[in-house]
Amino acid sequence: QVQLVESGGGLVQAGGSLRLSCAASGRTFSSYAMGWFRQAPGKEREFVAAISWSGGSTYYADSVKGRFTVSRDNAKNTVYLQMNSLKPEDTAVYYCAAKKTYLLYTGLEYDYWGQGTQVTVSS
Repeated sequence: QVQLVESGGGLVQAGGSLRLSCAASGRTFSSYAMGWFRQAPGKEREFVAAISWSGGSTYYADSVKGRFTVSRDNAKNTVYLQMNSLKPEDTAVYYCAAKKTYLLYTGLEYDYWGQGTQVTVSS
């Protein structure tokens, strides 16, 4: 069982930055690939970024490529999402998720999900 807790969301002006954190419980964090997703009001949840168990491989949605960076610190059981050059359309609840695999996972069938953290970008 893995529990995920996101933090770092908030209100920021367009062009600003935020760093989201996702803290995971359990001693096997390093055996999980991690992902970030977001869901805006009235829209379906969408993929944002993914990172392999080692952090050596990453993958991004086209909408955030070049602006967002996903990273992880396995010693701290934490994955991060650095968000720069934020736009109003980035406003959403952001979720982290864990997948039991040593590979980079770019699908939607994650094993565990966090409760989400709200990011609001004002214009």
